[in-house]
Amino acid sequence: QVQLVESGGGLVQAGDSLRLSCTASGLTFSTYEMGWFRQAPGKEREFVASIRRSNAMTAYADSVKGRFTISRDNALNTAYLQMNSLKPEDTAVYYCTAKLLIFSSVSSSSSYNYWGQGTQVTVSS
Repeated sequence: QVQLVESGGGLVQAGDSLRLSCTASGLTFSTYEMGWFRQAPGKEREFVASIRRSNAMTAYADSVKGRFTISRDNALNTAYLQMNSLKPEDTAVYYCTAKLLIFSSVSSSSSYNYWGQGTQVTVSS
């Protein structure tokens, strides 16, 4: 019933930009904190960014800070990840996720209730 659908991934050159989208259904979107994680082949899933129900509260991994921006539009049930100045090290499958408990850690994957199927981002040199 609950579904998170990512889109916007693709193959780009280093220095280019992409915008990922995550559209949610089957839940009251405005009550969930939203996050983005990524996983490269052979590596563990890592936190990228998160946003509270209010757009004023965001968090980022050090590796993407200053280059990526997370946002949300509650009227459209959609979260976004704007990725600028992409590097080959950003190559991974990017996952959208939703968290209900407001006091759980935003950087821990176990804190999140629902996950999307992932979208591939590949950055060439």
